[in-house]
Amino acid sequence: MSADTLNRLAGVLEQRKQGDPDSSYVAGLYAKGLDAILKKIGEEATEVVLAGRGQSEDRLAEESADLLYHLLVMLRASGVPLADVVRTLQKRHA
Repeated sequence: MSADTLNRLAGVLEQRKQGDPDSSYVAGLYAKGLDAILKKIGEEATEVVLAGRGQSEDRLAEESADLLYHLLVMLRASGVPLADVVRTLQKRHA
């Protein structure tokens, strides 16, 4: 996965934020608020841990993708640009 992929996904999530909560999963999450988004991240993180404890590599990749997806939703809901996260990682590994 490239940074471009994450940036494109972040853009899609921003567009879907404006959608109808009844027909858009992402708009529905945003409408439910930060607590609902954080709960979903907790669920996804648990699924990543379980997948990492002996499930297939494909399953771990799928659950990790779900977690990244929901992290992007949370970042957007919190007003934190993905670029800030990337900059932080770059600083740590400079």
